[in-house]
Amino acid sequence: MSIALIDYGAGNLHSVHNALKAAGARDVTVTADPEVVLRADRVVLPGVGAFAACAGGLRGIPGMVAAIEERVLERGAPFLGVCVGMQLMAETGEEFGTHPGLGWIKGSVRAIRPSEAVRVPHMGWNDVVPLADHPLIEPGEAYFLHSFAFEGEDVLATTDHGGALTAAIGRGNLAGVQFHPEKSQRYGIALLERFLQWRP
Repeated sequence: MSIALIDYGAGNLHSVHNALKAAGARDVTVTADPEVVLRADRVVLPGVGAFAACAGGLRGIPGMVAAIEERVLERGAPFLGVCVGMQLMAETGEEFGTHPGLGWIKGSVRAIRPSEAVRVPHMGWNDVVPLADHPLIEPGEAYFLHSFAFEGEDVLATTDHGGALTAAIGRGNLAGVQFHPEKSQRYGIALLERFLQWRP
């Protein structure tokens, strides 16, 4: 089983690659080649940084978005977005203006509003609370680091940071997590193990 881990200059690729290997993946290719994506059995989109920069980096690789959408949306390969990779599944992101995402899930990525009780960024370990049964998402604690959060449809799980924030989204063969599985120790590795076995 082959996994395309997409390299568009915006991900913690080394750590995500190692976490996938620790979860049992044998064939993980870090790639910026659309042809590799088209042949992959599963696709993982990581992401660290600002929404607009990540979206621009992904679209800056000729043919990459089209390849991901053909392999994932048209041909049904299981997809996992991580952190900003999850956020890019949304219609828009509102960091430094409003910018288009991939538009796979209805909603927008908006700033977490700081207050006396809420520090931004949301950083550290926090509970993941599933909202419905899903093969990938189980209750537990994961590591978060983000200043923007998804608001919209197809929310699979939340976390509490001065109120509910989206922890995971998904529909069909699409899944995304706001937290970092590669930094979430046993909880994160277990999630990646489930992703490798997932048959949506």
